[in-house]
Amino acid sequence: MSSSQVITCKGVVCWGAEEEWTVEEIQVDPPKGSEVRMKMIFASVCHTDVLCSRGFPFPLYPRVLGHEGVGIVESVGEEVKELKKGDLVIPAYVGECGDCENCDSEKTNLCIRYPLTLNGVLPDGTSRMSIRGQTLYHLLSCSTWSEYTVSDANYVVKVDPDVALPHASFLSCGFSTGFGAAWMDSKVESGSSVAVIGLGAVGLGAVEGARVQGATTIIGVDKNGMKKDKGEAFGMTHFINPDDHQSSDNGDLKAISEMVKDLTGGVGVDYCFECSGVPDLINQALEATKVGKGKAVVVGAGLDPFVQISFLNLLMGRTLKGTIFGGLKSKTHLPLLLHKSKTKEIRLDELLTHKIKLEDAPKALEILKQSNCDWEMMNQPRACHQRLLEFGVTAYRNPQQMLSVSDPVKCFDYDLTGIYEIEKYTLREYLARFKGMTLTCNGLGIGHPSEGAEHLTNGGNIADE
Repeated sequence: MSSSQVITCKGVVCWGAEEEWTVEEIQVDPPKGSEVRMKMIFASVCHTDVLCSRGFPFPLYPRVLGHEGVGIVESVGEEVKELKKGDLVIPAYVGECGDCENCDSEKTNLCIRYPLTLNGVLPDGTSRMSIRGQTLYHLLSCSTWSEYTVSDANYVVKVDPDVALPHASFLSCGFSTGFGAAWMDSKVESGSSVAVIGLGAVGLGAVEGARVQGATTIIGVDKNGMKKDKGEAFGMTHFINPDDHQSSDNGDLKAISEMVKDLTGGVGVDYCFECSGVPDLINQALEATKVGKGKAVVVGAGLDPFVQISFLNLLMGRTLKGTIFGGLKSKTHLPLLLHKSKTKEIRLDELLTHKIKLEDAPKALEILKQSNCDWEMMNQPRACHQRLLEFGVTAYRNPQQMLSVSDPVKCFDYDLTGIYEIEKYTLREYLARFKGMTLTCNGLGIGHPSEGAEHLTNGGNIADE
C-alpha cells in the first residue's frame, strides 16, 4: 500500500564538485505505481560515491549521495506485487526484467528494459527527493545516504533476514562488483593465475571471487602495505607493494606489469582486474596478462574520461573489457551472494573497519584516507528501534488470545550482526523501555519469520502508559 504523505528526513546532500557534503533536512515523496519507499538501516561508503560527488559521470547537483545500503520497505506503489511493507531489501542500480535480449544473454547483466540510469532521476524522468522546494538528483537509482529513499521496484532485491545487515550493504555494490568480475563476468577457471590491482573492497572481492573459483595464484597489488594481511585473509597468495620495487638500474620504480611477470616466470597472469580507477594502470593491467589469451578487466572507475592503451598489447591477442556490477544480474545473482554470505562461503567480516552515524557522513572522506580503512558503514539514526516501533511486537502465544500489558512478549532487534533476540519483556516493560514513543502494530510483526511468531494485533496503536 502506498503512503500519500511526504516524509521529511535527513539526507547527505552534495551541492557541487568542490562543495563539502552536508547533512540536511530533505523531503522524500511517496512512491508512484511501480516504486517502493524504503527506510534505510545501514549504508556503506564506496569510491563511486566520491567520484559522483565530483561530477562523475555527469555533474548533477544538488544530489543525495549513496548507492550501497540495506533498508525496510515503508510503502509501495499500487503496481508493486513482489514486495510489501516490512520487507528487508537492497536498492540496487542494475535492473533485471528477465525477458529482454540482454537478460536472456549470458554475456551481459545490463538489462535493456530497466537500464543503468546515470541521469539522476527515476525511470519516469522525475525525482522523489527535494530540499526547500528544489529538486534533488538521485545517485544512480538509489541515494542510500538518506533516512528514506525511493526506487523503482524493478531495481530492489529482497533480502533474507538471516543475513547480517552490514554484509547485505557490502554486497549491494563494491564487494559484489569485484567478486562478480572474477566469478560471473570472467568465469575464472580453476588453476588460473590472477592479479588484482587495488585492494579496497572491490579488489578484495575480486581476490575472494578468484579464490572461490579455484585460482591457484592470486597476486594483490597495492601501495598500502597494510593491505597485505587483509588480502591474505581473502585468499591472496602473493603481495606486491610497487613502492618496494625499483628497476634494475636503481632508477625509476618498476612497472607493475614487470613485477607481476617476475612472480609468474615472465609470462604474466591469465586474468588481471584493475580495481583502482587509475587510468595509467589499465594499460599496466593489460600488459600484465599472458600473450595470446590474457584478459584485463576494468572494474574501478575514475574521473578521467579517456585512457591511453598500447596497440601492441591488443594486437598480441590480449583482451581488454569493462564490467558493471561485476556482470551480476540483480535478481538472479545477488540472492546467491547473500546466501553465500549467510553460509560463510564468502567472508565479509574483515571488511568493516569504521562505523559512523549519518550525521557524521561529511567526515567520511577523511576516514577513507586512513590506511586501515576498507569500508565505512553508516548507521542510520534510530533505525534499530524504529523497526521495532514501526512494525510491532511479536508474541509467542495463541493468536486467538488477546494480550494484556502484563503478558510476556518476545522482542527482537538489529545490530551489526543481524537480528537477535533482546529478551522476554512484559508488554508494559517493553513500552516503558521506549517511554514517550508510540508503538504501532500493523500486523507485520518484527519477530523472525522462521520462528513461527504470531502477531500481537492487526491494527491500531498501543501508546506508552
